Amino acid sequence: MGKRYYCDYCDRSFQDNMHNRKKHLNGVQHHRAKKAWFHCFRDAAAILADEKSKQPCRKFIQTGQCGFGPSCRFSHMTEKDIANLEHQIEDDRRRAEEPAGGRVSPERSADEWLSRREKRLALHSSGRLEAEEEVSPQVCDVPPHLLSIPNLPPSLLPPPPAGWRGAPHTDWG
Repeated sequence: MGKRYYCDYCDRSFQDNMHNRKKHLNGVQHHRAKKAWFHCFRDAAAILADEKSKQPCRKFIQTGQCGFGPSCRFSHMTEKDIANLEHQIEDDRRRAEEPAGGRVSPERSADEWLSRREKRLALHSSGRLEAEEEVSPQVCDVPPHLLSIPNLPPSLLPPPPAGWRGAPHTDWG
């Protein structure tokens, strides 16, 4: 049997050769599935612009259902849905303009971190850093917004303040 090609968009696999792959990637079903996939990741402003440009679907308004579903060229959003979308866009815009909770913006903290790093490297090259390290304990100097990312793998987390515990030496093999 040969290699198989699996399309994540279509959830389909087929024999992998140039003819089959080209036929699939240029097919209508693949284009629709790919468009539906990327449609899930649109922001609220893009959704609102699309929905405002469409006329309301009469069948959806009368019965609450439409046979065309998501491929319908008319809008299936009610006035309440559009108002909620506008409110969400306004909240997002407000959050973007003012820093949340008085925290420093990530861009500024990254710039500050880089400047502190450059100073530390300059001190290290001049030999004055060792004296400072003896006075202050080792502190992880990572921007706080990078530590707020959930579910980071252990290899990306900073070392604990007390250092790593001595791991027992094991022989592999």
